[in-house]
Amino acid sequence: MERLLYISQQTPGASHAENIRAACEAGCRWIQLRVKSGDVSAIAFEAKQICDAFGALLSINDHPTVARTIGAYGLHVGLQDMPVQEARTIVGSGCWLGGTANTIHDARMHADAGADYIGAGPFRFTTTKEKLSPILGLEGYRQLMKGIGSNLPVLAIGGILTEDIPALMDTGVYGIAVSGLITNAPDKKAVVEQIMQLLQN
Repeated sequence: MERLLYISQQTPGASHAENIRAACEAGCRWIQLRVKSGDVSAIAFEAKQICDAFGALLSINDHPTVARTIGAYGLHVGLQDMPVQEARTIVGSGCWLGGTANTIHDARMHADAGADYIGAGPFRFTTTKEKLSPILGLEGYRQLMKGIGSNLPVLAIGGILTEDIPALMDTGVYGIAVSGLITNAPDKKAVVEQIMQLLQN
């Protein structure tokens, strides 16, 4: 499992597909397509082709049927969306399945339901996610990791900057998921290289 997950977004100057291509070109090898409106299937097919061309893994956010149809590597479900167990029955055992958690209870619930990893957050306030759960901060991650142990990989998510990574990794998380940090970077390749270096240290 990759330690860096890039979560797509549509920006005024670029579509999901264009931002995914740019992230792949910059060196990201695990991409999550997060589309909240529009024709998810069409965008997912295009995203899959781009990821395949770069040897990158594609996960789909909140659309298990789409994930299954295009043969995506993974699926991620939010707290307000479908339960992990239900999603698993749709995508099957071969799909890398993650769930969003904000508390130890959330994380344990996903683990018991057979999730492969947890996306825990938010670390701080972020504008790319609506209906934000309570902010965790470093102390929140320390408590979370103490409560769930190291059996399941945990990705920190939500407003993470490069300078946050060393302290976040010290809490015991496996890796990070970011969107704006890469999408808005003038030199995406340099940012991805810096992130990878910090995650490996």
